[in-house]
Amino acid sequence: MIVRALKWVGDIDGFLELADQRLLPAEYVRIRCADVSEVYEAIKTLAVRGAPAIGVSAAYGLVLGLQKPDLDPSVEAGLEALHSSCDYLASSRPTAVNLFWALERVRSRAEQFALEHPQAGLDDFRRFVLAQAHEICREDVEMCRRIGRNGQRFIKDNTGVLTHCNAGALATAGQGTALSVIFEAHKNGRKFRVYADETRPLLQGARLTAWELQQAGVDVVVICDDMAGWLMKQNKVQAVITGADRIAANGDTANKIGTYSLSILAREHGIPFYIAAPSSTFDLTIRSGADIPIEQRSADEVRHFAGKQTAPDNVAVWNPAFDVTDARDISAIITERGVIQNPDRASIAKHLASSRV
Repeated sequence: MIVRALKWVGDIDGFLELADQRLLPAEYVRIRCADVSEVYEAIKTLAVRGAPAIGVSAAYGLVLGLQKPDLDPSVEAGLEALHSSCDYLASSRPTAVNLFWALERVRSRAEQFALEHPQAGLDDFRRFVLAQAHEICREDVEMCRRIGRNGQRFIKDNTGVLTHCNAGALATAGQGTALSVIFEAHKNGRKFRVYADETRPLLQGARLTAWELQQAGVDVVVICDDMAGWLMKQNKVQAVITGADRIAANGDTANKIGTYSLSILAREHGIPFYIAAPSSTFDLTIRSGADIPIEQRSADEVRHFAGKQTAPDNVAVWNPAFDVTDARDISAIITERGVIQNPDRASIAKHLASSRV
């Protein structure tokens, strides 16, 4: 079984339903977002997480922002409300580029609709925005399948695969990015074992990735983050594959904190290191990883664990949510368009300019 992170229920007066990832794996609870502020809160507090899922959720959040009962029934009022919702949702998290990509895509198309249909009513505008969100969602589902098919050849029989954080169905509208590669290899009958880093401090690997892989019948073993190097030393890992939240023009890649360390360990042990991510994750306005904004999260995520205090009161904490892996340490980037071997500025530009999807 592959779970669904999100779905839209109903028509223009509908709501967004999310799997509450804060409660997994102990409880599988679906929550209802009926207001744009609830989508903002879900993104901010990690009820929904993963760059593609955040992007799709934000697109649907724009639909919710148009459900205000006191909104003037004109396309101009709808466009103004949409701009406000875009700015609001964009402030929820700073690193995942899919959030900004999805918001800007809906915004630009809505502006074009308003320009071409000045006499349209608010409901026409709302239907158009909902259609855009649905399209982004459908594209995400297909993107996941394509990434899986393009990358599954890198997982060989009787090998070990290490992954970090969660880049599965819970992180997308489909079957995931990094985990899509694993799911497709599993469907093709390959026998392998996945090692899932627990991924401190919020345990997305232990709580989410291990749960997803168990549901799909994939052989999975959870390890603490600081065990990865020794695991590699024992020759138990033949490939590392992770997702990405933003990829710079030169191939430097931001992903969950701890990914950079894995890339160095993989290089030291001669293990290929793969990134699986959609084309929308590339941000060509960012020249290198040095310019990627890194979200700093609450100190209490580190001071406490499972509701228990694990560090002294008011001790200083440094808690970046992401780090950046250098392009030189990435063997290949797997996208829905194909594979970029040994990524650099030129190969990425060529890949993104191709018409093949």
